[in-house]
Amino acid sequence: MRINEISFTDAVPVDGYGPGFFRVGGEVHAGPMLMAGAGAQDWDGLEDSATLLALAGQVDVLFVGTGSEIFHLPADLRSALEAAGLGVEVMNSPSACRTYNVLLSEGRRVALAVLPV
Repeated sequence: MRINEISFTDAVPVDGYGPGFFRVGGEVHAGPMLMAGAGAQDWDGLEDSATLLALAGQVDVLFVGTGSEIFHLPADLRSALEAAGLGVEVMNSPSACRTYNVLLSEGRRVALAVLPV
């Protein structure tokens, strides 16, 4: 088996997660988190649509992690994100973190909005 080192350039991947937190760049972020570009920031959850809409034009796909279980986004939120030109993929938070990291390592324009498990 051949193992290659992954380079994330200036972007930062999710290092880990646990009950109520995410670890990014060695720092722990408690509660919901948004990752885009070179860093992580606190996010106010699904009610904070303005922060997500601000990503339009900066990223092509937004991964939304819904905690330990998958559930549908509110229809008005999904419609607003898609109307702004954002591709939206909803999955549980562990899957969203892994998928975000893989596409980030490929140099894709992606963002991650996750609720803790």
